[in-house]
Amino acid sequence: MELTSPKVIKELAARHGFTFSKGLGQNFLLDPDVLEDICAAAGAADAAIEIGPGFGVLTKELAKHFSSVVSVELDRRLVPVLEETLEGLDNVEILIGDVMKMDLGAVIAERFPGQRVSVAANLPYYITSPVIMRILEERLPIKSLTVMVQKEAAERICAEPGTRNVG
Repeated sequence: MELTSPKVIKELAARHGFTFSKGLGQNFLLDPDVLEDICAAAGAADAAIEIGPGFGVLTKELAKHFSSVVSVELDRRLVPVLEETLEGLDNVEILIGDVMKMDLGAVIAERFPGQRVSVAANLPYYITSPVIMRILEERLPIKSLTVMVQKEAAERICAEPGTRNVG
């Protein structure tokens, strides 16, 4: 199944009765080059935690590069979609829950003991800073954090302290 095809994504959504949630800022990566770039940037690690797998587009690519992938998805409506799109991938586990409330340190300790772990995500605008700050502040035992963000979120992150403008 070619998950980088908008037609395939639309068919999947229709088949599962899924509608995108503006409240969750749902938008999914479809560019194969960007998917490959994210995996390459995630670096040399054994395992990956993905935040927000959506339809599993990035998840499938991560599964090719890492021995084990745990994807954390907030939207329970995506479970049947992910079961279909990730079928046969024995190295992928989906955890349903809010990454902002989940004990990621425990996830790493339980699922990846002794392994080098990278975190990868395509983050919606509204949650970009909170997720990044939480991961950095918790000082999780990870090798890298690779995120795709909207241009406006990147500009806000790069702004001078006390401003919203890029310096």
